[in-house]
Formats: sequence, structure tokens, C-alpha cells
Amino acid sequence: MTNTKEKIHKFRQGDDFVLVDVNSGAVHLVDEMIYDIMDTFDGANDEAVIAKLSGKYDKAELSECMDELRQLIDEQMLFAPDIDVPPVFAQHGLVKSLCLMVAHDCNLRCKYCFGGTGEYSGVRQLMSAETGKAAVDYIINHCGARKHCEIDFFGGEPLMNMPMIKEVTEYVRQREKETGKQFKLTLTTNGLLLNEENRKWLNDNNISLVLSLDGRKEVHDNMRPDAGGNGTYDRCVANFKKMVDSRDGKDYFLRGTYTAENLDFTKDVMSMADEGFDVLSVEPVVLKDSPFGITEEHLPQIFAEYDKLTEEYLKRRAEGKGFFFFHFNMDLSNGPCVAKRLAGCGAGHEYFAVAANGDLYPCHQFVGRDGYKLGTVWTDVENKELPKKFRNAHVLNKEKCSNCWARFYCSGGCHANADLFHGDIYQPYEIGCELQKKRLECAIYVQAVMAREKEEA
Repeated sequence: MTNTKEKIHKFRQGDDFVLVDVNSGAVHLVDEMIYDIMDTFDGANDEAVIAKLSGKYDKAELSECMDELRQLIDEQMLFAPDIDVPPVFAQHGLVKSLCLMVAHDCNLRCKYCFGGTGEYSGVRQLMSAETGKAAVDYIINHCGARKHCEIDFFGGEPLMNMPMIKEVTEYVRQREKETGKQFKLTLTTNGLLLNEENRKWLNDNNISLVLSLDGRKEVHDNMRPDAGGNGTYDRCVANFKKMVDSRDGKDYFLRGTYTAENLDFTKDVMSMADEGFDVLSVEPVVLKDSPFGITEEHLPQIFAEYDKLTEEYLKRRAEGKGFFFFHFNMDLSNGPCVAKRLAGCGAGHEYFAVAANGDLYPCHQFVGRDGYKLGTVWTDVENKELPKKFRNAHVLNKEKCSNCWARFYCSGGCHANADLFHGDIYQPYEIGCELQKKRLECAIYVQAVMAREKEEA
């Protein structure tokens, strides 16, 4: 058996030893003996393993462990076969999701905003209802036989264009009846404009919500002031609590961003949980040549912080004060879904962003970037080569990804980040890779511990 080291990943977390089979996605909590065996074992080299480890472990026990490992190999839960690109993936992708940039404007002036505080390298403007309706027709006409479609109302701050959102949502419901399609609608908001009227309408129309909050008051107020330079934490939290309570804590998640100024972000996660929110996400900022950006020098501190977050997450869960943390949510019972693992978010071929003027881009982060306009919602994709480029930019076609243990979890990373740092979507953003791998180790460990607790119960 060859290249076995490329087919497994092992790491220590807390007092546990974790073994991951890369191709199958199988995760095993093992003892120290097996952990050491896997440095050498390839399924057929027992003598080499015994020669290396007989001074530390009993030979008979080593042999017994290797017999058990061979059972896992037979079950394709260890050294599983390589994954090939499925034939269907070579076909033209069907559009399944659109991000409508309904407001190229914002009432905040976030210091790390990738969209130029809403302008997206252009001018401040709002999307018209006619453009939004054309986008709805576009996804219906390009989703093929798919029944389920998704639209995200995004900005800037989308609630600055509430009349348009209402009119387009009404049109979506009309088109659902006419076509048999079903739409999931999501809106991302900073919360300043959430009021009683908006809350009722969002609930009545089944709009899922992404709520933006950066954790502790001092962190949030520093990074997310309003257009007048004033802190917004108290207003946002008050509005978010009313919003979440009005829908019985369902169909939302609270999303934050950490930067170089709050690398102790566990405190921000816990602050959000202590405010009563229990569906959370905190993401690393991605900035180039910025004092707020994450650099290689920050990585050891961030890794230690993820260990701290993992410990605190499990502690709170054991105390009955658990919460859902997006990046610790994984399904270890099923191996990689090949198409999903290759395509990731589907940006550029299954997922498009629609700028306020109707221009199509690969995703919301590409809006306004030179060379990435695809076409318009009226003319369709005019740059025919760009979707092909994005569809082929999967992990098996990226040299740096092809032998990475995390490739079928991260799907090659974010294309927009790769373009930002390298001008090439085939060259992953290295710091993002390191953060993702650490976060995945923590997530795998959390899920493995929870599975073990369930078995022992």
C-alpha cells in the first residue's frame, strides 16, 4: 500500500488521540499505541511496525492492534480508496442560489468591510424591484429541474431597501405557485433598522436571518460604528433580542468577525452566548495590507484560542448551557459527498451574486472586482469561460490542495480570498488554510467526543 500518509490525518486534542481517514471521512478516537502505530503502518508491514515500537509496547498487543486496523481497512474506514471527480460534475452547473445585493449602501462604517462600507468599488445605490424580479426569473430559468432554490437579500444593509424586498418577496411567492419551485429566503442585517413592523413582516414571510454582531460591546463598538462614528452594540443587541424572541429563537444565527485586535475571540463567543443567543458563528477577517488583518505571526495565538474555545464549548455543554457553534457542526456519520466537497459553495457556476444594477458576479465578494463580471440578469452569462473556470477550481485540480488532509472538508477554500491574495482562484489563501485546518480539528474532536458520550450513555 502506498501514500498512506496522504490518506490519514492524526492529531492530539486535550487528552485524546484522533485519527481521521481522509477519503471516507471516518473519525476514530484511538489510544496512544494505535496513534504511534499509524506513523508507520500501511496495512501490510507488521514487521516494520514491531521493529520500531517493540521497545515501547508488547509485540502481541501491537499485532492485535494491527489486526483490528486491517478490519477498518476492509470496511473502507481506513486508507479508503481515492475519490475521483464524478462524471456528472463535468456537466454544466445548475444555478441553485442567488445573492441579491439589494443595497450598495450601509448605515454602518465597519473598519474591516470588504465591500467598501457598501459601495463595492462603485457608487451607493439601491436595487430596483424590477431588477430583483428579473433575478427571480433568472434563477427559475437556470435551475433546471431543481425544485428548491435560495435567495439571500444582502448589502450593505438590505433593510435600507425594505420596499423592494417586500415587492420581490411577493413576486417570489407568486412565481412559486406558477412554477412549483420552492424558495428559501434569507436576509443578512446589522440590526439597526429592525423595528416592530419589520420584525412582523420578516416572520410572516418566513425569512431566515443572519444577524451581525462582533461579540463583546467594546469589540463591536470599535469595529462597527454607525455612519456618525457612534457605537452600535446596545442598539443592535436590543433589536436582535426582540427579533429572536419574536420567532421563538428559531431560524436565525448570529455571526461575528474577529480581527487582529481581538484574537481572544473566545470571550466574544461567550459574550454572545451570555446575551442569550444560542446559534453562533465567529469568523476570521480576511484583509490584505491592513492593521486588522490576520498574519502568520498570529497563528500560534489563534490556534491556542481555538483550543480554549473547544474546551469552553464542551464545558458549557456538559453544564447544560450549550449552544450551536457553526464551525463545530459536522456530520461524522456520513463520508464526503463528492460533488459538495469538490464544489464548496458553488460560487461562479451554481451560485451567483446580483449587483444592484443587475450585473452577475461569481459571489458577493467578487462584486465590483475587475474581470469577474459574468453578464447580467437580462443577458445571461456572457463570459462563458468564467463559470467553467470556477467549476474546475476544485480540490483535485489545485496543486496545494491535492494532498492536504482537509481537502474534502474545506473544498479548496474561498475563491474570493485566493483572488485577493494571489490574483488566482487556483492558489489558496494560505493563512485561511491553516485556520481552517485547526478549526476542523476542533470540530472533528467535538463531534467525536459527543458521539462517544452518546455511546457510553
